[in-house]
Amino acid sequence: MTAGNDIPSELDPLLRQALAWVIRLHSGSATAEDAAALGLWRQRSAEHEAAFRDAVRLWRSFGDATRELASESELVSVERRSPRNARDRLSRRALIGGAMAAASVAGAYVVVRPPMGLWPSFEELSADYRTAKGERRNIALSDNVSLTLNTQTSIAVRSEQGAPRIELISGEAAVQAERDAPVPLVIDAAGGRVTARRANFNVRCLDRTVSVSCIEGDVEVESKGQRISISGEQQISYSAEAGLGRASQADLEQANAWRNGLLIVRDWPVGRLVEEINRYRPGRIVVMDEQLGHRMISGTFHLDHLDDFIAQAHGLFGATARSLPGGIVLLS
Repeated sequence: MTAGNDIPSELDPLLRQALAWVIRLHSGSATAEDAAALGLWRQRSAEHEAAFRDAVRLWRSFGDATRELASESELVSVERRSPRNARDRLSRRALIGGAMAAASVAGAYVVVRPPMGLWPSFEELSADYRTAKGERRNIALSDNVSLTLNTQTSIAVRSEQGAPRIELISGEAAVQAERDAPVPLVIDAAGGRVTARRANFNVRCLDRTVSVSCIEGDVEVESKGQRISISGEQQISYSAEAGLGRASQADLEQANAWRNGLLIVRDWPVGRLVEEINRYRPGRIVVMDEQLGHRMISGTFHLDHLDDFIAQAHGLFGATARSLPGGIVLLS
């Protein structure tokens, strides 16, 4: 790779092959056969997997301009793996019906913005660290910076010359920073920035909205030219649309519950609870009744027994559930 914004002119042959796959996946006409074939290609060796991740990063940086870097023969080779019959293309109906379960196991995710969030987005594929649904993972970024990644969390490491820097692509992380150095830890998320030297805090980025809860120490949060410092037991949020909000008292018990395998709910609409459950539970629960989605609920849920909610919804609200392939449940 070359520095700056220049596209590298010479690529390793394996990277050219990987780039041909990425271009195919981004074409809008990828098929289940493509998914399976790519999964097998990535499993050939650690070098194949690394080449695929590098190709994803190239696409993120340069988009369709990277087409020139993959040779015509490689593009044609990938193209010929897929049948031309339109009926074989990955339709929304097939995805909801569970047809993508096999493709996910094969390790391929074939659209940029997956419907209903059933698998990671194209952007998340470029993460250096990523957790699956229901997974938590501890990462020691350096001697004085450590993270715990919550479910469905993707981060990219951008550290340079001893300066720790992370991009939170999506998800949630508990961060412990004990830096005495003049350069702080920097976390980029959804166009804003979180910086800290000595602090224990949570940062969450979902649907381009970022929430920061400071447990101990001091954290500085910046968005759209505004900057606010928060300290222990304070929280603040920002988004591209609303900008930086005001600091308020943090509910630390609720913010830390996921680290203990719990989900604490205090007067949430059912729709909001279902959205949160879908972050942890395989498949997806879909609320089909608008009135049910607005009903209020409180309670403590165990993250490893979230299907209990379906029975509770029946007992509390008389809701009925219909199960579909792929772990999809229609609640009405």
